[in-house]
Amino acid sequence: MSQSNLLVIMSDEHQAQAMGCAGHPFVRTPNLDSLAARGLRFTDASTPSPICVPARASFATGKYVHQTRLWDNAMPYDGSIPGWGHALQRAGISVESIGKLHYRDVADPTGFDLEHLPMMVVDGVGMVWASIRREDERVTAGGRMLGEYIGPGSSGYTEYDDAIVMRTADWFRNRAAGGDGSPWCLFVGLVAPHFPLVVPQEYFDLYPVDTLPEPKLGPRTGYVRHPWVERQNAVMDSEGQFSDTGERLRAMAAYYGLCSRLDHSVGRILNSLDEAGYGRTTTVVYTSDHGDNVGARGLWGKSNFYQESVAVPLIMAGPGVPVGVCDTPVSLLDLSASIPAHFGVEFHCMGRPLTGIATGPADPERQVFSEYHALGAVSGAFMLRKGHWKYIHYVGFPPELFDLDSDPQELEDLGSEPAHARVVDMMHAGLERICDPVAVDEMAFADQAAMVERYGGRGEALKLGMRGATPAPETRT
Repeated sequence: MSQSNLLVIMSDEHQAQAMGCAGHPFVRTPNLDSLAARGLRFTDASTPSPICVPARASFATGKYVHQTRLWDNAMPYDGSIPGWGHALQRAGISVESIGKLHYRDVADPTGFDLEHLPMMVVDGVGMVWASIRREDERVTAGGRMLGEYIGPGSSGYTEYDDAIVMRTADWFRNRAAGGDGSPWCLFVGLVAPHFPLVVPQEYFDLYPVDTLPEPKLGPRTGYVRHPWVERQNAVMDSEGQFSDTGERLRAMAAYYGLCSRLDHSVGRILNSLDEAGYGRTTTVVYTSDHGDNVGARGLWGKSNFYQESVAVPLIMAGPGVPVGVCDTPVSLLDLSASIPAHFGVEFHCMGRPLTGIATGPADPERQVFSEYHALGAVSGAFMLRKGHWKYIHYVGFPPELFDLDSDPQELEDLGSEPAHARVVDMMHAGLERICDPVAVDEMAFADQAAMVERYGGRGEALKLGMRGATPAPETRT
């Protein structure tokens, strides 16, 4: 058994490239950069689903979304599917959490000995209205997803992150003072840079709006979104709700400011880890549940398979962790596998331990899979990564295909090009070896319809979770 402790920090909605160590031209993340410099950064990591609740359920269990059947933000994890936390508990490893989990209820046995300051979905229910997805039945969300106010200030989320950081420091001090030298696992869930796009002034000022570049592929300049994406975005068209260009630039400044404030929170956590005497005996992992489009293609939030949304940051540092970068494609399910493996605990899941991937032969052709059946999706969508190819399959719609070597910004969709028909066929065959997309799509719709009926039908379901899947924080400007 490893004698190294394990600290896993997961943020919410952090775009993978929005870090200095990932080569971003202006985002300031000195603490994450320092963590990456002394450890290992995975340059090509993806989420199993580009939306919070399904992604976190998959991370907890190490299973694909179509295996958990927790499809959307109204189907949170309740511990009934054993996960890595349960594996640690069976082995007698201390495992606790601080902060955001986005599970169902604090009373559920989700694999933690204790949950400190947990954030769960609203009333254990979440956004049931968003489970009504068929285009002729669904509703358009009221209000603005990004928050009514955008700019400098504070919100319940920024204050919550501060409380998480302070509780984490207390946890380290108390653990050290208790004299228990046995290894521990601590999961810390931060909220930033998740909207609302409100951030303290000092972080907002790091990104003057007159210096920010225009997002790529703007619909106003002629870009035409894929028809599935157009329909998905229509439920919450954040771009269309900006009052003017200035507000859109403020949204970008606030998002990047939240990334820097998140980085500051990580730095405070790592400093308190050192102060408690655990710095040299703890492996630290940093990641996020999914990314954010931040205006690319006129999209905000997540919920699609473009790199801005589906890619996640992933950094690991600590005793025995190699220093450098790993370009082999990985998933959050590989992190799921890594947590029990760190302690020598057996756990069967769809991932492989990250250290084995990093220290083994480079595998640029490794497949990574993700899927989406949630808010706005008029049909199921699936992503398969293999080598430099990214294939996106939309049930009932044309596919997309990108060559990430020659086109890392995903500017040219090759999915309907005759010259790439054989690649599309190859990638689709690979997808079907993982799941039958039509059958999975039908299963998701059936499960969601059954859930809506359990809540009393469409009329009652439309009343549940209209304000979002987590408590809407009060904003202070």
